[in-house]
Amino acid sequence: MTLTYQVLDGDAVAAALDDLARLRIDVFADWPYLYAGSLDYERDYVATYRDAQNAILVAAKDGDRIVGAATGTPMEDHASDFAAPFAATGIPLTDIFYCAESVLLPDYRGQGAGHVFFDMREAKAKSLGRRYVAFCSVMRQEDHPARPADYRPLDGFWRKRGYEKLDGVVARFKWTDHGDAEQTEKPLQFWMKAL
Repeated sequence: MTLTYQVLDGDAVAAALDDLARLRIDVFADWPYLYAGSLDYERDYVATYRDAQNAILVAAKDGDRIVGAATGTPMEDHASDFAAPFAATGIPLTDIFYCAESVLLPDYRGQGAGHVFFDMREAKAKSLGRRYVAFCSVMRQEDHPARPADYRPLDGFWRKRGYEKLDGVVARFKWTDHGDAEQTEKPLQFWMKAL
């Protein structure tokens, strides 16, 4: 299962919309996101990376099959729910590149895809003259009933790449958890590193 990586844009994103949408639904269904996604919403979301200038969408492939993806965009182009928490930091949004997500099917983890995803997005950020790269991760209670006993957070991986938590910089975003009837707001902790 050797992975190859490709930056998708324009028609390549359009051709892969359904695959990318299903991938996000499958990966984010698991802990800690527990996301009950819809194909229509996900198609629209992924299409923004086809249409947004200066965005990046990296696909990890096993042959022709997309098994992982990572996205990023200038912070000022992303949802205000994610940009607003930075207002108190004094860092201009135009200095920040936002790594929106990294998703990879479980069978392909542990082969270095996480590093490739960050390397490619950080290179994009540098090419745009950005000074910082940031992302956020969902915050769940330690005693949440859906938390797997063997769950290992990715904090160590992120710190080894030079990212640190930004104290008090927390976004709030709504989605429906599996088993819930409606959306609820979740806090997402921002992490950032200087380039």
